[in-house]
Amino acid sequence: MIGDAAVTDNVKISIRNLYKIFGADPKAALQHVLDGTSKPDLLKEHGHVLGLRDINVDIREGDITVIMGLSGSGKSTLIRHLNRLIEPTAGQVDVDGEDVLAYGEEKLRNLRRQIMSMVFQKFALLPHRTVAENAGTTLGVRGVSKREYLVEADKWLDRVGLHGYGKHYPHQLSGGMQQRVGIARALTSNSPIMLMDEAFSALDPLIRTDMQDLLLELQKELHKTIVFITHDLDEALKLADHLVILKDGYVVQQGEPQHILLNPNDPYIEDFVSDINRARVLRVRSIMTPLDDSGVPPEAHGEVGFDDTLESMIARSGGDTSHSYVVVQNGKPVGTLEMTSLVRALVPRIASESGARKY
Repeated sequence: MIGDAAVTDNVKISIRNLYKIFGADPKAALQHVLDGTSKPDLLKEHGHVLGLRDINVDIREGDITVIMGLSGSGKSTLIRHLNRLIEPTAGQVDVDGEDVLAYGEEKLRNLRRQIMSMVFQKFALLPHRTVAENAGTTLGVRGVSKREYLVEADKWLDRVGLHGYGKHYPHQLSGGMQQRVGIARALTSNSPIMLMDEAFSALDPLIRTDMQDLLLELQKELHKTIVFITHDLDEALKLADHLVILKDGYVVQQGEPQHILLNPNDPYIEDFVSDINRARVLRVRSIMTPLDDSGVPPEAHGEVGFDDTLESMIARSGGDTSHSYVVVQNGKPVGTLEMTSLVRALVPRIASESGARKY
């Protein structure tokens, strides 16, 4: 997550009451859904597939919003509604306060060329074009001269770690390098919104980690509005400012990732988070006690960072649960951390509750 990104409270994309039904007569099937028909029953009784059901999500400007879920949850269907690669059965999608679903061909073309760029899982590079030409594709489509867009493309290829590869062809690059070209292409377009559909899922684990780190590094400077699709919770927790978890086409829970991890509201979410390395993912800010009028306690064993992981705190304290620390953000004390609170946070809520019932 981006602790110091210049995010705002401005809503860049607003999704309201969005439904998608696949089949011969989706409008008629929608009424069955509104009357309470479940996804399995809609398919069994009416021969239609419920893709999305009553999606309501606000995507803030400058945030990385991660939409995650298992295969068939509707996450890729959802992201394709944002640039109208898929038309909804009902609902509304606003971008910068304008209803995208009301756009004519010209405004829709402008949305896809100027406002939103997309990074795909399968890279989607043109094999007969050089790496630099691929990176500059969107600018070329806009009518920018080749000489101009190659300069811009080379700049972003350098930023994603591909200096000197501009004249190569995609088949000469590894999978991770090809995905870097995909990211460079999105950045070269200079669009404020980036849609990333399972962008790192096809990569080996180490390369995938490198790509996640690269994205976070770039985001600290660029503050794009990013919508990132994944089926991997570790990736979601690492990248997300706002996390949306889908199941069977509906939102099970959404919010700040740390809050979801500490407060799962559904057995589906509890199963998801049960095997997570909580010490590595949770941050001090999520379990600290805000400072009150009494100020900094004199017995504190030192200062710790607002965004430090609990794993680093365990190492620092040597596992001594009697220690307490002052939490500092931007050089100012903002809270205290008791190691006993840290220990409690490491136990999944459902497990601790079952333990309490057992004993």
